Amino acid sequence: MADERIPMTREGYDKLKSELDHLVGVEMIEITKKLAEARSEGDLSENAEYHAQRENQGQLQAKINEIRDKLSRASIVEPGQRPKDIVTFGATVKVKDVDIDEEETFTIVGPGDDDPDQNKILSTSPIGQGLLGKKKGETAEIPVPRGKLKFKILAISYE
Repeated sequence: MADERIPMTREGYDKLKSELDHLVGVEMIEITKKLAEARSEGDLSENAEYHAQRENQGQLQAKINEIRDKLSRASIVEPGQRPKDIVTFGATVKVKDVDIDEEETFTIVGPGDDDPDQNKILSTSPIGQGLLGKKKGETAEIPVPRGKLKFKILAISYE
């Protein structure tokens, strides 16, 4: 999995790159300054502020590494490269939940573009994975912790 390409739009890539630049150029510098201040307060073995800043630094570095990994494996997907009759990356999919007879719309996106509140879901999420490759009229059965979701594909569009 570590070598798999991650599809994303140019906007999603740029958003992640901007976040990385902010984390490295602003937040990491700030934590480093706070660490220096805490270190100057004396005995490090009993310095709670120093240990808290070291933990913050480690968490921030892990986030930086994760974003760098995503960017290094990014595969920029251009709108014209997609088939129009199959759910692929970038598709907006109108589905009907077969069990509760409700319609919902999802847009399949990559890192940096995801927004669950706007139903923009990652292509790597369970629902995203379940919808990929389906055609209009097909039903996707998606395993979730509480059982299975059954979504009938009503429409596929690309904006």
